[in-house]
Amino acid sequence: IFTVIIIVYEFFILYLIGKWNKSFFINPRFLSYFNSFSEISLLSLLLIFIVSYSGQTIILQSPATLTYFIFIVLSTFRLNPRLSIFTGALAAFEFISISIYFSTYYSGTLVDDVHPDLSGMQYLGQGLIMIIAGIAASFVANLIKKKMIISWNNIKEKNEVIDLFGQQISPQIVENILENKTELSGARKMVCIMFLDIRQFTPFVEKHQPEEVVAYLNTLFGFMIDIVQSHHGVINQFLGDGFMATFGAPVSVGNSSQHAAEASQEIIEKISIEFKKGNIPKTRIGIGLHFDEAVTGNIGSSLRKQYSITGKVVIMASRIEQLNKKHNTCLLISREVYSQLNKTTQNTFSWLEDSKIKGSEKLVSLYKYVKQDVG
Repeated sequence: IFTVIIIVYEFFILYLIGKWNKSFFINPRFLSYFNSFSEISLLSLLLIFIVSYSGQTIILQSPATLTYFIFIVLSTFRLNPRLSIFTGALAAFEFISISIYFSTYYSGTLVDDVHPDLSGMQYLGQGLIMIIAGIAASFVANLIKKKMIISWNNIKEKNEVIDLFGQQISPQIVENILENKTELSGARKMVCIMFLDIRQFTPFVEKHQPEEVVAYLNTLFGFMIDIVQSHHGVINQFLGDGFMATFGAPVSVGNSSQHAAEASQEIIEKISIEFKKGNIPKTRIGIGLHFDEAVTGNIGSSLRKQYSITGKVVIMASRIEQLNKKHNTCLLISREVYSQLNKTTQNTFSWLEDSKIKGSEKLVSLYKYVKQDVG
């Protein structure tokens, strides 16, 4: 009966809270304290009734009083350390008060009033244990709360990274960014920039239906993005018939120039393979790579942010890519990129010329990819 009354009461309180919340706003903190107070007080009233009805004060030391500890432990789930202390202190106060009440005012009227095992010190000791239990519960509640906040912040940070980059970066880079939170703040980084352009794209658009154009781009960009990401690169922006990618930011993984060169060569070879398979029409591209310092970081407001790469290196990479048209090549790199490549990769390039590029005060040494059989 004792347990049934407690369960019925809990459902009744839940019903009242739900009804009150629909009618008017109630402070959640007030509700938690009110609920704790009513639970402990209900238990105390039940003890008073049972002891008075049975005439047995030994009930105050029966397992029934352990219900106080159940409510103290359950208070931790509200994640309010002060509430746990309040619950423990309230339980101790009411239990000791009930014990003193029956010992003092009902002296000689109850069946076991003079029971030798019952004493004021025992009641005080049990009340003290309730207070200690409340303090312990507060520590547990605080620990759980901190763990949940940490987990929430980790999830929030991961979502922010995903929102910022979308599907432009690999899961490995996401994890690196989360481990090094300063990577997204403003900083100067040595990066390798890739610009890629699809040649004769405008005539292709004019001769094909929109659905065919979209399917063509999806096929091309599909494997290009995979290749860039597999070499630790990030697609910063699509340019309609091309894109800009960065190697070395927001996270630097090894030799960024080597990664960029290998990604470029793999893209060129993949286009040739897909054309021979009949998956795409004859396609020519131009790629330009340059390595230098860039300013990186989040730019924008709280509503819309973008991870931006700015600096001379971006302009130079774009203009190097444009020189592919002049020299009828598909991949050009600067000396800054070439000098960082391993010997095997260097052997796939040959010196082209020292070119005067707008934006550069000195001549830029250009190297071309010797395997030009694309499409």
